[in-house]
Amino acid sequence: MADESGSQGPRPGTQVAADLDPDRDADPRDRDDLDDLTELDFDPDALSDPDGPAPRIVAFDIGEVLIDESRVWAVWAGLLGVSPLTFAAVLGAAIAQGEDHRVAFPHLAPNVIWQDFEDEHERRYGGFQEQDLYPDVRPCLDELRSLGFTVILAGNQPARRTEQLLELDIPHDHVITSAELGVEKPDPGFFAAVLELVTGATPDDVLYVGDRVDNDVLPAMAAGLRTCWLRRGPWGHLQELPDDHDVDLVLEGLGELPLLLSQWRDA
Repeated sequence: MADESGSQGPRPGTQVAADLDPDRDADPRDRDDLDDLTELDFDPDALSDPDGPAPRIVAFDIGEVLIDESRVWAVWAGLLGVSPLTFAAVLGAAIAQGEDHRVAFPHLAPNVIWQDFEDEHERRYGGFQEQDLYPDVRPCLDELRSLGFTVILAGNQPARRTEQLLELDIPHDHVITSAELGVEKPDPGFFAAVLELVTGATPDDVLYVGDRVDNDVLPAMAAGLRTCWLRRGPWGHLQELPDDHDVDLVLEGLGELPLLLSQWRDA
């Protein structure tokens, strides 16, 4: 997910190029290739032969897992006076070099103090909206809950995003942001706080779904949680997992997740 700083923090970059797609304004839920998202065949290659029982709690990062952050970066491009493609290229280069996303701003506008525009960015962005929600989110979370899994929405976000998530009425049991917790990923305290949301939960009861290796997968793994690496968004495409680390699941979308977890639980 993308961590927010001011308007919205780390994450997206190359995804901004999606704004150049002539079909971008169309309702993504109308796309033919997204029909029957939950009716996929089981893919054994997605499951890394995990040991132990299946998790009973699924915690989702927010940015680039639930929310497509293309608009975040497109608005920043407009404020800085560059094209979305240029912004995406510079941001992608920063991610590929392991840099914080903020290093892109002085490269794009060296004479601008970009933090001075955070309020204006938020005004133009307008917060999370239905158009930002990835089309596989609702069917995935709804099916997980129908299968008896507890669903948690938990990511690095400012406090105002909680109300916006609730207004979107995304299926969930708990929602929490780093601003409310007072601790951000990759700090272990973030994942400890997620566990406290469910009475009696142990680390291996929880599957954390995230797009970032550095902020999501590795720290969740270190905290003892099960992990699902969702390879979408700039970080998901550009980062690589160290050779000596194995995640439980690697997916390119959420449509297959309920079936995979159901198969895992029944194994």
